Amino acid sequence: MKNIKDYFNKKNILFIVIFAVIGLIALQVPVAQIVGSKTKFTLFDFFGPVASGFIGLVPGIIAIFLMQLANFLIHGANVIDPGTIIKFFPMLFAALYFAKKGKANIIIPAIAIVAFISHPIGRQAWYYSMYWLIPIVCYFLRDKSLLGRSLGTTFTAHAVGSTLYLYVFGLSKAIWTSLIPVVAMERILFAFGIMATYLVFNNVLNILVEKKWVKLEFLVDKKYVWAGLLSRLS
Repeated sequence: MKNIKDYFNKKNILFIVIFAVIGLIALQVPVAQIVGSKTKFTLFDFFGPVASGFIGLVPGIIAIFLMQLANFLIHGANVIDPGTIIKFFPMLFAALYFAKKGKANIIIPAIAIVAFISHPIGRQAWYYSMYWLIPIVCYFLRDKSLLGRSLGTTFTAHAVGSTLYLYVFGLSKAIWTSLIPVVAMERILFAFGIMATYLVFNNVLNILVEKKWVKLEFLVDKKYVWAGLLSRLS
């Protein structure tokens, strides 16, 4: 068990700040409107989970919290509606899935399925919650496939967010049914976005390490370094 001081060393504080600043910028770039809310998906949905993959779960969650807090302070009441508050939680669970393989990767989507079909409206649209079998399946592929890890991450966020939306907004069966094809396209886009973001950061960091500009080898996953990239840029 890590001591809390281990999370607040100089390197972690630096990376928390760096990721928080980049995430705040990503929060300002909308991608799509969320049904039933004034809130929009942003590039942050691609970037947020990746932070925990580099700097660890606790520092990653701290960075995500700082991004959201700064966004609230900048935009004030314009962003504070129930949808905005709800949207904070899915990203935390997505960060957990991306950062660490554990039983929570299975338990969280399973709880979401049970909670969704336990709701009177959700019970009518039970088939919508079958999407959340994906992160359970991807649990077994997580260490073998970055795409599987990214799919599990985005569908975990989707499971938590959708269940909260159901209980807060009580969207109708017709709406949940109509969202099924939208979710498929949306989550595939997010999965590839998360994967691409991770690959870019991993390879940029590897270049900085190879050039000896930073001593952060422990953050680079050599499995996802593009072979020959550094030589082509030299």
